[in-house]
Amino acid sequence: MKRKLSLIWRLTGLYALVSGFVLLGLSVVIVFSIKQHFFEQDKETLQGKIQLVSSIVSEGVGAGTLPVFADKLKSGLIGHKELLVLVMNEQGVPLYSSGGVTFPLNLIKGKSSVSSPHAITWSAEGQSYRGLVVTKSTIAQPKQPISILVALNINHHELFMSRFQGALLLYVVIAALISGLLGWLAAKKGLLPLYQMRNRALAVTANQLDKRMPVENVPAEISELANALNQMLERLEDAFRRISEFSSDIAHELRTPISNLMTQTHVALSFPRDVRTYQSILASNAEEYERLSRMISDMLFLAKADHGLELPSKETIELDKEVADLFEFYDALAEDHNILLRLKGKGEIQGDRLMIRRVINNLLSNAIRYTPTHSTVEVQIEASDKSTLLTVNNVGTPISAEYIPHLFERFYRVDKNRVKGNSEGVGLGLAITRAIVVAHNGEISVSSTVERTSFKVTFFKNDSLITKT
Repeated sequence: MKRKLSLIWRLTGLYALVSGFVLLGLSVVIVFSIKQHFFEQDKETLQGKIQLVSSIVSEGVGAGTLPVFADKLKSGLIGHKELLVLVMNEQGVPLYSSGGVTFPLNLIKGKSSVSSPHAITWSAEGQSYRGLVVTKSTIAQPKQPISILVALNINHHELFMSRFQGALLLYVVIAALISGLLGWLAAKKGLLPLYQMRNRALAVTANQLDKRMPVENVPAEISELANALNQMLERLEDAFRRISEFSSDIAHELRTPISNLMTQTHVALSFPRDVRTYQSILASNAEEYERLSRMISDMLFLAKADHGLELPSKETIELDKEVADLFEFYDALAEDHNILLRLKGKGEIQGDRLMIRRVINNLLSNAIRYTPTHSTVEVQIEASDKSTLLTVNNVGTPISAEYIPHLFERFYRVDKNRVKGNSEGVGLGLAITRAIVVAHNGEISVSSTVERTSFKVTFFKNDSLITKT
């Protein structure tokens, strides 16, 4: 499998490549500017010389005056040994030519109609030349134009540019490598927090979820990533803690009925008994089995709720009617404890009737259980255009503020003494209640003071009014 390049090397390569292209572009501009400077410098030098030659040519040149013409040119060009001159007639016959140089007659003929100086460049015998070509008419023969070429040897320019370009290219390569090295150092230092985060992440295990990513002295982008990872680790730590507590609670809750079953069974088998005794023991075992069955059913219900609880049916439910029916069910228990049940208001919601009845039943059961004698349990229903609010109020010992955020967790009870009873008695009732309420697009909250404890269930009529969690 091909190994992927690290981010540091990718940034280093990109930095060196970009730097190289920038420096190369700058080098091209510099070379072009220097060449243009040499061109303008040579052109300016040749401008004055071609005017001198043109003035001599304009005085007249012919077959009989060539020696005189040549003498005039030589006299006028004294002190300009580097200057090359070519004068030729319309037929291309040289009238005067500097010796030892091969002139580009084809280029000169191509410019024979040019009346203003025009620059040309050519190479011959390993030398480079630049010249100006102009066409002039003589006074004696105005209809026979004379072509004049004045040139300089620019080989020293070419040699300088060749060496300069080589040095410039070497500089570009060295500068790109240095830029790449500096880019590597910058990337290494800039990504150092990521390596620290990696090392910290490698230290995170199921037993060490308290590790957190460093957020101090890091770039803003990495700081945001570190904060997001820290939030994720906090959620994972909380989830692992709850799973651990959940497993411990399950083991504890299952151990008691199973231990009871095993004890009673061993006692029953220890010596022969009559039929009535066996029936009593089997009846007691059946109660434990029923308790185990309800507990397992509740746990399966909550497991389904974790993956999105779907309503088996959906119909219009009159909350006041459901509360009144449950009042009749709890009437005998309430009378035994001298507790008054009271209902105020009415309202309707859409949902599953059995699930909603279970929610009300759980809240009423808890309220009656913790309400002292000669007190009142009151249920209030308030309906509006956006929601329907169901509130169960009871007096009694207030719930401490530190316990309230955990009331809807599985197997959580303010009273840590585990007593034998129904499935709600092991701390699953409120967790199931919350799951059902959320499935009905609602939310549940609790408040507790010295005067009263209130469980409030709000069923929203518009899905956009609540974010389900």
